[in-house]
This record gives sequence, structure tokens and C-alpha cells, in this order.
Amino acid sequence: MHNFTPLTGIIGGLLIGLASTLLLGLNGRIAGISHIAGHILTAPTGDRGWRFMFVIGLLAGALLYFHFGGHPPLERKGMPMGLLALSGLLVGFGTSLANGCTSGHGVCGLARLSPRSVVATLVFLITGIFSAVIFHGLLGLA
Repeated sequence: MHNFTPLTGIIGGLLIGLASTLLLGLNGRIAGISHIAGHILTAPTGDRGWRFMFVIGLLAGALLYFHFGGHPPLERKGMPMGLLALSGLLVGFGTSLANGCTSGHGVCGLARLSPRSVVATLVFLITGIFSAVIFHGLLGLA
């Protein structure tokens, strides 16, 4: 683990917790990123502004991180584009099927002690481990 950076991980975790707490406390909304971003255009007009600003804040946070010396994500060479596209579609299908994404269930749902979120988060983790073993260990793709 040559990229292990506990300080940035702790700071990032605190900021995610703060943002999700503020969104729930001030707006009464769960910080499920897939649902927030996925409904920017289909939400009622009065419900679009906060969604747009939340997504802009996510992007701005990443830009600030890179601007002040953060490292961009590692490029995955040799990963077929078709497999990446299929993976994205499966993630979208999974978030719809689970009625929430990793941020909604894993961050907000677990904090609220939601049994449904515990199950969903366990499924996310098991599926991620299984996928990593297949793609990295068996197929050598990732």
C-alpha cells in the first residue's frame, strides 16, 4: 500500500460526514450522490437548485484538491472501454435496484442505523471484493 495517506483520509472522511450532516440537518435530504445527480433534470423546479449546487461542490472540491497538490486518480491502462461502460451501467442498475448508492446507504444509512442500509452496504462490499478477485486476480485486468 504505497499510496496510504491516513491524514488525507481522515480529513476527507470528516468533510464527507460534515457535508452529509449539513444536508440532512439543513435540507432534510440524504446525501445519496447517485440520486442527487441522477435527478437534477427530472426533479421539480424548486428542488433542482440544491442538487445542482451539491454536485458543483463535489466537483469544486476535487479541483481544489488537485490544485493544492493532490494526485489525480491512477490511469487504468489495458482496461477495455466496453468493460468500463458495462461496469458503469451495472453500477447505475445496482443503485436503482438497491434504492440508493454507496454514499446514501454507506454514509448516511449506516449513521442512522438503518437495517436496509446495513444489508445494502454489505452487498456492496461483498460484490466489490468478488469483482476485484475476478478482474484483478483471475483475469489480470485491473
